[in-house]
Amino acid sequence: MKSKILVIDDDVLVTTSLKRALEKEDFLIEICSDGKAVIDSVTTYQPDMILLDIFLGEVNGIDILKQLQKDYNHIPIVMITGYADVQTAVTAIKLGAIDFILKPINLDQLELIITKTLKQISLQKEVNRLRVMYQEGEITREIFGQSKAITSTLDAVEKISRSESTTILIEGESGSGKEMIAKFIHFNSPRRNGPFITINCGAIPKELAESEFFGSEKGAYTGAGEKTRMGKFELADGGTIMLDEIAELSLDLQVKLLRVLQEKKFFRLGGTKEINVNVRVIAATNRDLKKCVEEKTFREDLYYRLNVATVYVPPLRYREGDIPFLAYTFLQEFSKTFAKGVKAISPEAMNLMENYNWPGNVRELRNSIERGVLLLNSDTFRENHLKFIESDKNIKETGRDLDRYDLKIPKQGISIDVVLRDLIVKTLEITGGNQVRAAKILGLSRSKLRYRMEQLNLEVKRQIIDENFK
Repeated sequence: MKSKILVIDDDVLVTTSLKRALEKEDFLIEICSDGKAVIDSVTTYQPDMILLDIFLGEVNGIDILKQLQKDYNHIPIVMITGYADVQTAVTAIKLGAIDFILKPINLDQLELIITKTLKQISLQKEVNRLRVMYQEGEITREIFGQSKAITSTLDAVEKISRSESTTILIEGESGSGKEMIAKFIHFNSPRRNGPFITINCGAIPKELAESEFFGSEKGAYTGAGEKTRMGKFELADGGTIMLDEIAELSLDLQVKLLRVLQEKKFFRLGGTKEINVNVRVIAATNRDLKKCVEEKTFREDLYYRLNVATVYVPPLRYREGDIPFLAYTFLQEFSKTFAKGVKAISPEAMNLMENYNWPGNVRELRNSIERGVLLLNSDTFRENHLKFIESDKNIKETGRDLDRYDLKIPKQGISIDVVLRDLIVKTLEITGGNQVRAAKILGLSRSKLRYRMEQLNLEVKRQIIDENFK
């Protein structure tokens, strides 16, 4: 949908030029040349943004600004002024105007101001939408489930959330809910009123990545266009940026990201002006970043800069008891979305879901419920709506097999250290890194478990690396 801009100026030459130029950029433009008719124009047109001249003949633009701020303070206002009136424009900013631009108007600069302002409005609407979700319980910790594994993770997350700018690394398999955890951190933090921006580092073409992160000046590269473009870091100023699939980032961009993390400033691609930002960075990965460092595909200095506080999101197969809760949560969501009136899940269907390995984790469960609800024509979600699971090899072993541990020894033999290491790692994955619970499962004291881990040179994926958050 095109954005609507109301231009309030009594200079016909200015309004005609602006209308022609901005309509070419796909904006809808309405002109108001009479200062006394401004309120009627705003009421009728309902603009997304207002360009207001400070001097409108007999009417003072500052007085109009005051009235608009009183009755329409949700509409951003950019003041238009001459060089001699800069001080008046500064006064307008103090009264609530979002920005000002000098005559003669530089169209490139004006388009950048408009684009930035409208994007900020869009982001604020998204923030408000997510905040409503949070207040209605849609991003509270309860939505994640009640298993010990996820509860342990959320306890750690709540502690981290209290800090304002600590860099966080979220580790976990694909589909395990890393982005929801990142949103949970943002909306429980002092930055909750700022934007939440996500970048999928693995989905951006390498040649466009720098522009996506930091923006670009017009003509900075072939295909860059004739307009200055803001990057995601600039859009996230004052809020949180999530760098998903961080391990996919090129080494060149890793260097530039490290500088932003250290100095909180950067240059747009092709730019000469340094831009300062106040952004909390949350990085997420489904890969072992330390192994990536060893393989020289990820910078060691960036790894330690990101790894200030670490959260491990356990896979769904280790979250005992969460599947029924999540399944019913998604059932209610999609029953409402598709107006189906689905009220129940049959015991057979639930048993099938609980005994499935869910390699795609929470995302796969959600998609499965969505697909089933979309196709069914009754008030009960049944086993036949999960036929794709029945033919899958990822069914968990049932019955007495759950109580038996089968160890297969290869013909060439195996070191006892390898077996112990694997046993400890798998147990820690089940407990979300909780050593006390892992020791209990293994029948060891915590000190003996730690001793074994030190012997095996084993580092646990702890919920929080920084001891200050404990």
